[in-house]
Formats: sequence, structure tokens, C-alpha cells
Amino acid sequence: MKRADVEKLEKIMGQLEGLHREISALARKSPNDGLNEFKLRFVNSTLANANDFLGTDYRPLDGFDQFDADELPTNSDVTFILASYLEEIERLRADNIKRSGVAWTYNLSDSDEYIRTAPPKKIKEKK
Repeated sequence: MKRADVEKLEKIMGQLEGLHREISALARKSPNDGLNEFKLRFVNSTLANANDFLGTDYRPLDGFDQFDADELPTNSDVTFILASYLEEIERLRADNIKRSGVAWTYNLSDSDEYIRTAPPKKIKEKK
């Protein structure tokens, strides 16, 4: 992973987490209400960026690219999709970090510097 990839990854993760948090709150109140077009534009834009970044190896759902603007999805549908994307982007992140002493850092292919990060959400030793 290159330094520029780390910056893209963290930006996309932040956007997905923010959208998931906000739309989850809507889904708790009104799970079957449709997401409005304004919010849907941001969701679809973030999903397009995530799809480009994740590539085929980490795409969470085969055949899904983004929501159809003509058929507004429900709050619970969007929450489900965003959760799937969050799981896969975390898997990609976990596959590209390592423990360096007491800290976790990204495996950078274009630099000797260390970029610290949080530990993987699901810690397991790879064999």
C-alpha cells in the first residue's frame, strides 16, 4: 500500500462511518422510510469511491454498485449496505497493517516512514 492509498482509505472509511452512523439513527426511528435524494447523492458518491478503491478482491456484494436514484432505498437498506462496505474496508485495512513494537502501522511500499493506525477490529494471527 502506498502513502496516497492510506490517505484515500482513511478518507473513505471516515465517510462510510459517518454515513452509517447518521443513517442508522434514521433507520432506528423509521426503518422503512425512503432516504431522501440529497442524502442518496452523498451515499452513492461515497460508494463509487469505495468501489474504485476496494477493487474486485474486496467488493462486499457482487452485482451491487450503488443505489438507483429512481427507486429510493429505505433507511434500513442503506444501513445494511454501508455495514457491508465497512466490514470489507476494515478487512482491506487489516490486511495492510502490522504491529511495530507496541504500535500498529501501515505496510507502506513506497516509503520507510511509519503511519500509525488503530489495531484491527478483529485481531487474529495470520499463519
